[in-house]
Amino acid sequence: MKKVITYGTFDLLHWGHINLLKRAKALGDYLIVAISSDEFNALKDKKAYHSFENRKAILESIRYVDEVIPEDTWEQKREDIIREGVDVFVMGDDWKGKFDDLSDICEVVYLPRTIGISTSKIKKDLLKVNNG
Repeated sequence: MKKVITYGTFDLLHWGHINLLKRAKALGDYLIVAISSDEFNALKDKKAYHSFENRKAILESIRYVDEVIPEDTWEQKREDIIREGVDVFVMGDDWKGKFDDLSDICEVVYLPRTIGISTSKIKKDLLKVNNG
């Protein structure tokens, strides 16, 4: 079985997330999604709208996702890949080159982002709607 892993916050789920998950799953047989814990988001000075448990429940309901695990630190990726027996590490291409050091233990793939949508765009658009 070929295992794939990706990482993210996955807050305010949108079709860009679904496209990423679908394309990541197509690279193997089993997709693991590591989502930032609430504590890790706080360390990154990032606030998610949905709690870790709610984001986890949402992701677990998506047919492309086989398993959801917490991401608690930047450094845990190598450990996760080894522990889970991962063959392919996937991230959006806005991270291109940032995780090439993992290529000694698995294939590293950067997928193009979905044009026209992002969580940041949604948040910005909601501010305009609420303030306009």
